[in-house]
Formats: sequence, C-alpha cells, structure tokens
Amino acid sequence: MSNTNVRWPESLWAATTPAGPVLPELIGTQQADVIVIGGGFTGLSTALHLREAGVDVAIVEAAEPGWGASGRNNGQVIPTLSRPDPDDIVAKHGAAGERFVAMLRDSASYLFDMVRHYRIEAEGEQSGWVQPVHSPGRVKIAERRVSQWSKYGAPVELLSRDQVRDMIGSDAWFGGFWNRTGGHVNPLALARGLAHTVLGLGARIYARSPAESFERRGDKWVVKTAQGEISGRALVVATNAYSGEFSKSLVPDIAHEVMPVLSWQMSTQPLSDNVRKTIIPGRQAMSDTHGELYFARYDARNRLITGGAVLGPGNKVERIKARVTERLQRLWPQIGDVTFDYVWNGYVGMTADFLPRIHKIGPNAYGWTGCNGRAVALTMPLGAELAKAVRGVPESELALPFTEPLPFVAHGLLRQIAPWMLVLYRRRDAQELMRGDRFELLRWAEYFLASRR
Repeated sequence: MSNTNVRWPESLWAATTPAGPVLPELIGTQQADVIVIGGGFTGLSTALHLREAGVDVAIVEAAEPGWGASGRNNGQVIPTLSRPDPDDIVAKHGAAGERFVAMLRDSASYLFDMVRHYRIEAEGEQSGWVQPVHSPGRVKIAERRVSQWSKYGAPVELLSRDQVRDMIGSDAWFGGFWNRTGGHVNPLALARGLAHTVLGLGARIYARSPAESFERRGDKWVVKTAQGEISGRALVVATNAYSGEFSKSLVPDIAHEVMPVLSWQMSTQPLSDNVRKTIIPGRQAMSDTHGELYFARYDARNRLITGGAVLGPGNKVERIKARVTERLQRLWPQIGDVTFDYVWNGYVGMTADFLPRIHKIGPNAYGWTGCNGRAVALTMPLGAELAKAVRGVPESELALPFTEPLPFVAHGLLRQIAPWMLVLYRRRDAQELMRGDRFELLRWAEYFLASRR
C-alpha cells in the first residue's frame, strides 16, 4: 500500500505538492464496468465523469497518478493546439472536427470550472494565455489565429507590439495574441486532487501496476498486470506519451504514432515583488512562436517557471541552466542574477501533423495519444467525451475525430533522431530574427527619409 517505491522526479511540483492518496496495487482477479489504463489527466477525467454518471470504473496506473507527463509539465492551460488552426481541424475531420474545435475552444474554462466545482487545490490562476510572436513575419500567424478563433467564438485578441511589451515586460516580441480563458495550474496538484476526487466519488485506482497487455474474452476486456488482472465491459487506454514506456506490446500501433520528446522544465527562486511586477505583471501564461519555444509563468510562490531544450551528452542540467539564464537575462535584463532551484523533465507526445490521435480500438474500447504540448486543458473535456463514448453516446454527438492508428516507420530510429530537430528549429528562428532585423532597419530608414522631406 506504500507509495515509497515510486521515484518521483526532482521537480518543483513534487517538492511543494501535498501527497497523493495511498493506493493499492492490482493483485488477483478484479472486475469493473469500465477499465481505464493510465492515471494521468485523461484517465482521471474519464473516471470522474463516469462516476458522475454512476458507472463503476477502475483505473490501472503504472506508477502513481500524475507521475508521468501530467505531473511533470509546465502547467500552462492553453485552449488551442500548437500548430493546427480551427480551419485545419475542420478540413480534416468535418463535422467531428467542428465539435472538437468547440471543445478545444472551451477547454481552459472547462478545466478551471472543474477545479472550482470540486475545490481542488491546484494553484489555478485563470489569468489568460498569451502567444507573442518573435519576428515581424510571424505577426501573420497571430492575425490568422485571432481571425479563425474569433470565427468560432473564442475570446481572443490581437496584440500590438506595445501591448505585448506592457503585458510581458519585454520588447523582445513584435506583437501577438491572447486568450482570456487560459492560465496555469500546478499540474501535479491537479492530478493528485483529481485522484482524491475520483476516489471520493467511488472509483478505484490501482497504482504501481503497469498494464502488460489487454485482450478480448467473449464480451469482456481483460487487462493483465504482473500480479493480477481486471475484466470489464469497456476499456479506455489513456497512456499518451508513455504508451510504450512500461510495456512495448501494450498498444504498439498507438505508441509508435507518437514521438516522445523530452521537455525540460525549471524554476527560479522566488522573485522579489519589485522584479515580479515588471516581468509578466498580469501573471499570464506565456509561450511564443519560436521553434525552440520560449515560455514562462509564475507559480503560487512567485517562482518563474520556464524551460527549454538541450542536446548531446554531458551535464545537461548545468548546460540548460546556463542557456536559459542567458535567455532570461536577455529578455528581461531587470531580472538580475538567476538561480534555479529545480530542474526536471518529462515526455511530450508529438505527432507528425501536430494533431491528437483518437481511436476506436475495439468494441467499447478507445485510446488516444498526441498531446503535442497542449494536454493540460485538452484532457479535461477529452475525458468527458471518452466517458460518453463508453456509455454508448452516438459517435455523431461526440467531439472525437476518430482516425486509424498511423505509426511512424522506423519509430526507434526516428526517436533517436527527433531531438536533433532542435538544431533546425534554432537555425530557422535565427534566420527569421535576421530577417526581422533587416525589416526593422528598413522601417527606421523609411521613417528617417520621411522625416527629412
């Protein structure tokens, strides 16, 4: 029954979040109406909504709720996808895509409403999410996204360069857009709070019990672990970026259609009030348009939570500290000396088209993967939709654009190569900034010539 045999990452979240519930392992033969594999955001949300409908549900979790990506991320609550815009989603998925866009549009508010309704202590701040653009050419991205999301009823706003400077406290960006419904949470506190809530509603959670396989026996699904098995009428596989980390044979097609990319997170020591009021003074969540994302938000103790990427062997922690320190001091010179007290990482599940993949994997069985860095907001209503699916709600009423699994060819090789895409992203970012510098020179030259007339 102890949690002590699960090693948690040395993260800020693990250091500051109250312990999760003490949970049993899956031992012997058990039964439930619905079995959920995975105790992250999706699995917990699915179980919560099933219990609200009076359905008997059990979660089978490989480690502890929130141990994987759900408890390791930056905690930004972003009601968009990272690359595809609404028109892209609708063009690919038709009516199901329209329902998915509506779900995505409302996903941040859905999360914060859940947190408030169940009184989950997740350090939630619905202060908005802003995406500044890092070069003049990328202003078109902000314009397009504001236009498209406005068409679908999202509360978005195009920001000028001056507005972004006021909102972020830096003149490093050229404009951007923001969504008032976004914000940020302590993701591990959210996961553990959801786990307590789910248990309080009468669900079961089996921890430290990696699912090794599942199969169809008659009209039942049977999930096997090292020490037991559980059978049920319906099944939801909610393992996302960690689908292949505990069992290579659990859902190989789903595991191989997502590229688990290591994302590094880090937290500064608490900033002084004077400095904090000049850096993202409104406490919005921020992530920009760089290929190598620049992102930041505050925690409840006024630490700036940011991160980045690092390549190659060597002392990665010290190297990323040095790189991100230089970045923060360049963006916000007023920050002064930077000291990081926690550095940690976790997988982000990336797909080739940056769209999530949602599948029907058998009778009354569903699975998904591919958060593409947007899981915190997306997974709350997604769990509600998966709960509807296993309860028999018609597909025409679900905000789930189903597809067939599309694994990467030579997944193992690509997984080794994928981190090196960062080199390409950095090069593109630098080229765009050089073009931006030329753009600025031309703009000032035009201004100078006009003033001489």
